[in-house]
Amino acid sequence: MTVKDITKILEELAPLAHAEEFDNVGLLVGNNDMNVSGLLVTLDTLENVIDEAITKKCNMVVSFHPIIFNGLKKITGSNYVERVVIKAIANNIAIYSMHTALDNSNIGVNAKICEVLDIQNPKILIPKQGTIKKLTTYAPLANAEAIKSALFAAGGGSMGKYSNCSFSTEGLGSFKSSKGANPTLGKIGEIHFEKEEQINMIFSFEREKDVLNALFKSHPYEEVAYEITILNNTNQDIGMGMVGTLGHEMEELDFLKEVKKRMNASVIRHSQLLGKKVKRVAVLGGSGAFAITAAKKANADVFITSDLKYHQFYEAEQQLVLADIGHFETEQFTKDLLVDYLIKKIPNFAISLSESITNPIKYL
Repeated sequence: MTVKDITKILEELAPLAHAEEFDNVGLLVGNNDMNVSGLLVTLDTLENVIDEAITKKCNMVVSFHPIIFNGLKKITGSNYVERVVIKAIANNIAIYSMHTALDNSNIGVNAKICEVLDIQNPKILIPKQGTIKKLTTYAPLANAEAIKSALFAAGGGSMGKYSNCSFSTEGLGSFKSSKGANPTLGKIGEIHFEKEEQINMIFSFEREKDVLNALFKSHPYEEVAYEITILNNTNQDIGMGMVGTLGHEMEELDFLKEVKKRMNASVIRHSQLLGKKVKRVAVLGGSGAFAITAAKKANADVFITSDLKYHQFYEAEQQLVLADIGHFETEQFTKDLLVDYLIKKIPNFAISLSESITNPIKYL
């Protein structure tokens, strides 16, 4: 398999289009056409991880965090980022990062936290805006079904647990072709009237290119009439964080002790306990202070995240308990998620879970 083959599989789980604009995801080092002999999955790509890849004869590293975040103006080995890039290139090792593309997946980072903590029926906490689009086009009645089938195959009409969704109305279209045109129907210079079907179909924003290619290939007209609209509808499949319920209510302190145990957290920094039962829990792997308001709006009893600053604990405002369990701790099971996913997709391929320690924070 090539690097391109591997990345195609990974992007079925977390399309790069779902990443945040500030992020640096995708293939960071290497060649798409390179043959891959083995994969090493890690949370961070550090020098010890590259050494581990060399030892295990893995020439591709799949990393959650990107080793290159800001632009590199020179690569001289003056810092850990440059040294990793130099060593990877010298040993012909490709590096691919997923980061916020996987954060925004409804089966990604936060879904894994929910699985570990047995949080049931999790839903996206902060849906990503502008990710649902609608195609409206017009087709001769005789061609409408074939066009819809082509659009469905390209990912049109799919959202959540439903697919092949569309809405159509029939009407009378008109057009007049000018000299030099090659009309499928009608004569040049004459107004032509045709019974047509108006086809309306939603699709996820990253499929726009595929949907339009399918439309143009399947439509009989030389000039295809269509429009694309960005919808404000909530997308239940793409977004940051998750919120769900516990199987049974727990005392706050008992719940935090269980979180500490299951998430292998050395310490939990938390806001004031409220003396309430915990039933509804919100989670967001990595730095999640921006989601405190969303967690309160979702009526969460506890919000589990990391990297909270002193004054941000005040934002709990006695509405919920904020629990900072550590950045690494919230994301540590992500590499297990990726290994399990890859083994299912390519079961007879050499896939290794990194054993290198990459957590930069130590506890006394």
